[in-house]
Amino acid sequence: MRKKYISVIVSGLCVAMLAGCQETPKDTIVKQKGADAIQSYESAETETDSPLRELLGAPEHYTNKASYEDGGLVIDTDAEVILPEVNRINTYAVSAKEVNQEMIDTVTNAFFEGAKFYSAVSYDEWTKEDYENQIARLKKYKSEGNLDPYDFGTDENGQPQFNIDEEIARNEERMQEAPDETTKVEVKPSFGLEYVSGKGEEQTKEVDEDSFYGVAETEQGIYDYDIQYGLAPDIVFSISKDPQKDTIDPQEFSDWVETSYILGQEENGENRLTEDDVKGLLDISLEEAQKIAEEKVEKLGWGLEVYNWEYAVYHHGEGGVSKDNILKAGYLFHFTRKLDGVPVTYTDSYGGALEDMDSTLTPWSYERCDIIVGKDGIQKVEIYNPYEVGEMKTENVKLMDFESIMKTYEQMMEVSNADITAYEKNRTYHVRKIVLGYSRIYDPAADCDTGLLVPVWDFIGGFDATTDEYVMKNSGGYSNSSYMTINAIDGTVINRELGY
Repeated sequence: MRKKYISVIVSGLCVAMLAGCQETPKDTIVKQKGADAIQSYESAETETDSPLRELLGAPEHYTNKASYEDGGLVIDTDAEVILPEVNRINTYAVSAKEVNQEMIDTVTNAFFEGAKFYSAVSYDEWTKEDYENQIARLKKYKSEGNLDPYDFGTDENGQPQFNIDEEIARNEERMQEAPDETTKVEVKPSFGLEYVSGKGEEQTKEVDEDSFYGVAETEQGIYDYDIQYGLAPDIVFSISKDPQKDTIDPQEFSDWVETSYILGQEENGENRLTEDDVKGLLDISLEEAQKIAEEKVEKLGWGLEVYNWEYAVYHHGEGGVSKDNILKAGYLFHFTRKLDGVPVTYTDSYGGALEDMDSTLTPWSYERCDIIVGKDGIQKVEIYNPYEVGEMKTENVKLMDFESIMKTYEQMMEVSNADITAYEKNRTYHVRKIVLGYSRIYDPAADCDTGLLVPVWDFIGGFDATTDEYVMKNSGGYSNSSYMTINAIDGTVINRELGY
């Protein structure tokens, strides 16, 4: 759903793959992760009013720097240690909330009060005027000598993969059959809607059994509204304000990007964007933006609260984010739920990955609710997999002390990156936050839509890396990336991409 800055993705995936593919060391820090282990969770023997920080022996700040592989791998931990202000943590059963018309209506009413909805199939069809504008745009590119405006590049034989003359000809042909104006077919957001596919004798009726693609017209503007349930149990609601069609080429890639992927990062020694650059594009205060987001989420009635926030920028073009291709900025609020004063920790990971391409398991991604608010209101919303929180499983669960967790962290950071120098000349992790909070774990081999909320420690930051092709630097100060997740109960290492 999100097109991230490519080098960030590639490097991040390398870490995930390396961590997931390491041979498990035969060591006491690696324990059983399945249902039997969960059943063995114990309650603490005594009740106490002392805060968790005191009970677990956790400091306010933790510093350690370790070097491995002759300096090829460095783990630089200089982190704030963040714990919820409670004296106990429980574990809870959790399941995927039932996906039905009631859920769809709940989201629709929360974000689109008084709106009119139309089928995106006909609403987004290009008119003759759209094609005329695009043909003029392509001819302008050509006259300026820009024959590859969308950065398609060349194939393995060095031949251009985009032919601007052929594209102009295709648009001229399509323009002949295009309607003079958009056809609006009013619909109700739901599954099972029919639409017509194809033209002329090739027309067929199709049914969106597990998806909805619509357009909402509101007093605040026009929004795309998509609901996707084709990869059940995952359900995804996507809301986005209509892009600035008069400002940019509609064929050009454009989207919102979190600044945690940009701020604090350097590539080849050059700063790409600064926080002051982003602030200069904001025409709404943080307080006003948060109020707008919270009012919408409160209407869902799911008990979600703001966990943290960051900036987001709307950019266009294929070459990543730069000062020249940003059109607007906003505040991105990450919502999670809080149980007994303990929040679900937000990280960049969506979860729901598979161990390998041959897996026959059905994955289940994490619950997420992200909202971007700009000067003219809601800009983008993504809601994934709302949970149904069930019964308490273990009350006042017994937790490992902080020192034991840190021993596991330091050993497993080395183990999970043991062959990093086979891919990179060197890598230095900068861990800036150590956070105790909830995460959902599950066993997809047993049940793909039920799990357990358990307390985990996350080690969040950035990293520097050098290869023959590039140098990447990220100090980790703005990051939401967790490079190690450890079960706070038994010390097992959780792969956040897999969810167990």
